[in-house]
Amino acid sequence: MHDLKHWTARPAPAPVTLEGQYVRVEPYDRAQHLEALWDGFGGLSINPLLKYFTQDEFSGIADFDAWLASVQKGGWVTEVFRDKANGKVMGMANYMRPDPANGVVEIGGIAHGPAMARSPLSTEGQYLLAKHAFEDLGYRRYEWKCHNLNEASKRTAQRLGFSFEGVFRQHMLSKGQNRDTAWFSIIDSEWPVTAKAFEAWLSPANFDAQGNQKRRLEDIRAELKQAGAP
Repeated sequence: MHDLKHWTARPAPAPVTLEGQYVRVEPYDRAQHLEALWDGFGGLSINPLLKYFTQDEFSGIADFDAWLASVQKGGWVTEVFRDKANGKVMGMANYMRPDPANGVVEIGGIAHGPAMARSPLSTEGQYLLAKHAFEDLGYRRYEWKCHNLNEASKRTAQRLGFSFEGVFRQHMLSKGQNRDTAWFSIIDSEWPVTAKAFEAWLSPANFDAQGNQKRRLEDIRAELKQAGAP
């Protein structure tokens, strides 16, 4: 067990720009990103996309704008994903509920349009955000939470290397209904292997001429663990 007698609080997450091979993660700026995000999410198609988010459905971009302003005022740090190949805004994620004293932060409010699906962009974006939390900010615990009915989000969390920790029953209300929340985490001792797996998966050598993966992220991570990678 780590001796934490000399632990000191870490910096709170702040807007940050992170460069990857495929994606650029950049701080949300209303003038630059609002309409681009709305269009990337398909306009009112954002409502089924954000089915498991807790806010009411949007009637238009003004509602989306107001919601983004409110969550940022509430402490979320909204980051935007931009495709480096074509410069288009593709999605977003948020650092949420930071606890700098204990080195804990959640990544959530994650959404991306169909153009980002089945590409390395979303995986690399999540890698860059986690890397920043662990390696730049020095955090000990990185959380992912989602509606327990959101099977796609739960699969994604486990694919990315988060460990399932349990379900908080009747955790909150969501769109006028009960929400049980599934909790996942990565902790600092797990990050080195998790990071190596991300890097191996994201390598251009892991994709064929059609852009299809050769090895799954989960399989790479399992092999590294079996080999005793630090």
